[in-house]
Amino acid sequence: MSKHIHILGICGTFMGGIAVLAKQLGYKVTGSDANVYPPMSTQLEEQGIELIEGYDPSQLDPAPDMVIVGNAMSRGNPCVEYLLNRKLAYTSGPQWLSAHLLQHRYVIAASGTHGKTTTAAMVAWILEYAGLEPGFLIGGVPQNFTESARLGGGYFFVIEADEYDTAFFDKRSKFVHYQPNTLIMNNLEYDHADIFPDLAAIQRQFHHVVRTVPGNGLILMPDNVPALDEVKAQGCWTPVQRLSLESGEGRDMHDSHWQAKKLRADASQFEVYCKGQLAGVVQWNLIGEHNLQNGMMAIAAAHYAGVELSQAIAGLGEFKTPKRRMEVKGEVQGIRVYDDFAHHPTAITTTLAGLRAAVGSERIIAVLEPRSNTMRMGTHQQALAQSLTVADDVLLYQPEGLDWNLQPVADELCISDDSGLSNNSGVRNNAKAVIHQQIDSLISEITKRAHAENGPCHVLIMSNGGFAGIHDKLLAKL
Repeated sequence: MSKHIHILGICGTFMGGIAVLAKQLGYKVTGSDANVYPPMSTQLEEQGIELIEGYDPSQLDPAPDMVIVGNAMSRGNPCVEYLLNRKLAYTSGPQWLSAHLLQHRYVIAASGTHGKTTTAAMVAWILEYAGLEPGFLIGGVPQNFTESARLGGGYFFVIEADEYDTAFFDKRSKFVHYQPNTLIMNNLEYDHADIFPDLAAIQRQFHHVVRTVPGNGLILMPDNVPALDEVKAQGCWTPVQRLSLESGEGRDMHDSHWQAKKLRADASQFEVYCKGQLAGVVQWNLIGEHNLQNGMMAIAAAHYAGVELSQAIAGLGEFKTPKRRMEVKGEVQGIRVYDDFAHHPTAITTTLAGLRAAVGSERIIAVLEPRSNTMRMGTHQQALAQSLTVADDVLLYQPEGLDWNLQPVADELCISDDSGLSNNSGVRNNAKAVIHQQIDSLISEITKRAHAENGPCHVLIMSNGGFAGIHDKLLAKL
């Protein structure tokens, strides 16, 4: 009889991926969550995994062989208290993954404040394109595959390496458990203010994972990122290959192992250089320098795994961005609506810059919900207005319970815009930036502005949550 694993918090992308992998390894898998809903609930039920709504301790009687505790679980949760009082066997998702799967595979881990999901999906796809049948666990929905996690039939396993903490009983970052052979460190900024007091605390976790990369492995990192250079300076025992996005003019192309040169301003076409030699040209549907860097890291990681550069470049040309990464949700009468996960000023800046480079002078309406824990705490509020300046219009959603007021951000964006008079809510009509507290009024405002001028218009909706289904509601309204 197969061993029984029960997962608390199973409907998150990561924990749902753990469930799928455990099932494919032959375990009996059940799980529970506060809200059991599609699409994850559907995916899990299709795998034959029983789902339970809520955390009544009766789900742990009779006791499973192992309880895997998601990092959304905390003390006071009825199931957590039950398993502790009765000394049931329990572990975290990352620890279980490490012990039962990753130690037997060649692990390629994609880390960084931004781009983890996209980069991991790129690596997995290039390896798949090359016929290597990788396993993977990606914290999103990769569109080149039908699932976000699979065991795979090959030696390689690609994982999105998250710096968020592991569990209520293990405050180390998840990626400390992953035993990577190839570690991509794409970028590093201060984030997750709910668990990290400062950048140095995050750098400490990054160095913990650097300590685990073997001497016969590889670390990939960009040039000129001081926060990552400081991590490396704490000690490194693994070969490092660096990436530069400079054009190469005025510097030796051999300064970096990898280099990219944009052929189009929006980075939809770029040259790939390895050790100063042109390896080929990527032509794809993605835009933005951030995606160019993600793609270069994926090519480098796949090449180290044995994929020919020409094949890696060709594979990347057929890559489809994961859902919620500049995903086009629809177009009505020349008004195109995008869904993007951006929730940090740097990500907002690079996403808007890529879109602006792609669409030129066409109108861009940026719609932002500050939903991440760090955003809700106001940690990045000083940088938020500057990150949005490329847009023609900025519509800010002030959700209930936000710890700070968005008005100073709107004021900074409107400072050179004297149009409009204050209405009863204190928000100026027709100004570049306005604030809404109701989804319906926000949708009406977007619709009005999108139809205000003839010609194409691009509505970029940014949130790391569901945003009350605004995308479909907006398309219906348009």
